[in-house]
Amino acid sequence: MARRVFPVQSISIRRTTTALLAVAAIAGGLAFGAGTAAADVRTTAVGAGPHCLWAGAPHPQGATIAAGGQSFRCGADRGAPVWSNVPAASRPSTVPNPGAYANPAGLFSAGARQPGTDYTDYCVGGQLVKGNEDIYQVVADRSGKLYWKAAGPISQWVFDPDAPRPGPSWRSASLCSDGNLT
Repeated sequence: MARRVFPVQSISIRRTTTALLAVAAIAGGLAFGAGTAAADVRTTAVGAGPHCLWAGAPHPQGATIAAGGQSFRCGADRGAPVWSNVPAASRPSTVPNPGAYANPAGLFSAGARQPGTDYTDYCVGGQLVKGNEDIYQVVADRSGKLYWKAAGPISQWVFDPDAPRPGPSWRSASLCSDGNLT
């Protein structure tokens, strides 16, 4: 005797499978999203929100600092700390500005700006573009990894009278090969 499958069972199995796949997709998305929001987040008390980093120092949500003739306010974007440029008050820097001298992770949050250094040198074809000719801003990629991206000419940065300026690059165009810095 052949076993007969009722349509109700088939529909129920399809719904269960679809529901399980949806739950797995949502759980996977939440886990992925939580991982990206964790970059450079420091908190003090429950509900205080992520602190923004500037030259390795944490600043609480809502804090405003001055750097390079511009003002920046600490906020959050999708749970990750971020600096937003706010109307400038031409005043001396209230934070240290060591320049874009290393990978920004653990030192600066997204949105922070710094004068370029030889760390940000790069090549276009066989030509060396010196990092100290530009201002660099911290940006995050889709995975949450932070990196420096050119944001404007160095002439837009206002150096405090006693602040050191980035030194010349030790590199030369001879280190450029097909757009790669060797």
